[in-house]
Amino acid sequence: MQSIRERIREIKDFPKPGIGFKDITPVVLDAAAFKESVNALASWAATKQPQLIVGIESRGYLFAAPLAFTLGLGMALIRKKGKLPGRTVRVEAPNEYAVEIFEMHADAVAPGTRVVIIDDLIATGSSSISAVNLVEKLGGRVLGFGALVELSFLKGVEAVKRAHPRIDVFSLIRMES
Repeated sequence: MQSIRERIREIKDFPKPGIGFKDITPVVLDAAAFKESVNALASWAATKQPQLIVGIESRGYLFAAPLAFTLGLGMALIRKKGKLPGRTVRVEAPNEYAVEIFEMHADAVAPGTRVVIIDDLIATGSSSISAVNLVEKLGGRVLGFGALVELSFLKGVEAVKRAHPRIDVFSLIRMES
């Protein structure tokens, strides 16, 4: 995982002053690091025996799509309000910067479907919790939430586990600052 960690760069004061944005684009730019990331997420996710992978807009798609392909599964999308053309179900999704609305197509997750949700990063956990709430609103059974990076100093994993104690939360890289 060190080769992946070394490729994550911090952009100071983005998207606003005081924020140290963790940029994962160098990971996907490097074929070996990208493959290692997807394979590690797939090893974890396979143990959950999901029937569907759900990716969160937008950087979560970078890992969710190849993960779904690797596991031979379909992938459903969580998008921001107004981006999906069909009938949708929505939840409020507060994050570090604003309150957004997450949506999924109303028919994206059949009731009882075993789901693993994938994003690029877990910060405060609020977006992660909203994503789980949305999948559960559609009747899906969330088995795990996986991400490339966890910003452990923001205690997001703990927040997700408090909100949804039965869900396994996994990250490849933990960053302490």
